[in-house]
Amino acid sequence: MSSTNTASALDADLRETGIALLLEALYAHHGYDFREYSRASITRRVHAFMGKYRIDNIGEIIERARRDKTFLALLISEISVTVTEMFRQPSVFSAFRDHALHALASKPSLKVWIAGCATGEEAFSLAIVLEESGLLERTQIYATDINPVSLDNASRGIIHTSKLKRYTTNYHEYGGKRDFCSYFIVREEASFIEAFLKERILFTSHNLVHDGVFGEMDVIFCRNVMIYFTPELQEKVLALFLESLSSEGFLCLGSKESLYLSGVEHHFQILKQGEKLYRRKKVEQGAHYVA
Repeated sequence: MSSTNTASALDADLRETGIALLLEALYAHHGYDFREYSRASITRRVHAFMGKYRIDNIGEIIERARRDKTFLALLISEISVTVTEMFRQPSVFSAFRDHALHALASKPSLKVWIAGCATGEEAFSLAIVLEESGLLERTQIYATDINPVSLDNASRGIIHTSKLKRYTTNYHEYGGKRDFCSYFIVREEASFIEAFLKERILFTSHNLVHDGVFGEMDVIFCRNVMIYFTPELQEKVLALFLESLSSEGFLCLGSKESLYLSGVEHHFQILKQGEKLYRRKKVEQGAHYVA
């Protein structure tokens, strides 16, 4: 091996060691566990963070995160996944409306969990779907994430007004018939989700890596979150969803995620393959989850 190749291999090893040390420090000192996230994805995001804030080495990140809560929040925000929009992939919401709401309408109350809610757009979208189906008043939506900056933004219900045009298009593709902007207090730069929608949503912290069952839910949405996990963590999270889902409850995953060949696949039936909408099979009284 040439000296150039040897140096490159050494640099790669040092970067990998640095990332591992950072992830251990985030877990040990701050409770954020990214150790089972895809290492390639985490590495890209950390390097982007270093470039953005002109940081020379990972040791500096570890030290600044330990003594500066604002810096830590910026770091978590950067390496967490927060890509989202209202009614993203509109056919998913159409499928949920057409295949799930009739069954849910017979329940006296509903609990919905949005796992990995980012800045709240998916939670707001589901609230609108439930409102237009007459089910919102009896529904509690729990929207969770590990990113404190995202949760703060979500809880304030703020949407950049410049995004409303695209969101309106998504809403009408889903099949919405109302004036989409009627769900907002529209201002020039920032718009605010109406209170009657926001009051049905509880935004709170939950870490899919090591937190437990969130409660018995009728619906769980977790879209485009697990693609950043290792296969082992994906299995762990799917088992968590199964334990958290009521008998004949509904699960929706992202377009690149699936129950196929997972340890919980046989507990579900597919409702819409393209939209990754599943329904848990009926659980007989006294039965327990066995992977």
